[in-house]
Amino acid sequence: MTDYAGIARLLSDRPTDTASLDWLKKAHDAQLALCSALEEIADSLPANINRQKCIYAAKSLIPLINGIHRYEEEALFPMLETQASGGEEMAGTIARLKFEHVEDECFAEELTDTLTRLGSGDGSVNAEAAGYMLRGFFESIRRHIAFEQRFMLPEAGLAP
Repeated sequence: MTDYAGIARLLSDRPTDTASLDWLKKAHDAQLALCSALEEIADSLPANINRQKCIYAAKSLIPLINGIHRYEEEALFPMLETQASGGEEMAGTIARLKFEHVEDECFAEELTDTLTRLGSGDGSVNAEAAGYMLRGFFESIRRHIAFEQRFMLPEAGLAP
């Protein structure tokens, strides 16, 4: 998914009352595509910045991250809590993932500002700091997705 309209469509198609492996796979694919775009931006710093890619990423980041987090917290996590055989362990894992969501959302706000500045050609952006921010964010998102796919989805009976 490489366009803002595609992300808007994905989020508008979000199931509100059920856990859907098909939707979650599309959402994870969209997040991973955005992570790849962020990695390309980080790799291009400081001299070869694709300003259009920065603007696209800035425009997509918060809606995508927040939308997927809402789905997980409103549909997936409650189902997992009900189905879990190891109730306390699952509750602790879900609490940790919710905390990661808050961190990711705060980080996404800061990163959106930086990407917007890079996209507008603001020469005062510290390229080294921006690179660290980008790498820290996309690596965290990739780890989060990998954990969900490896441990959470099989527990929910949603693993492919």
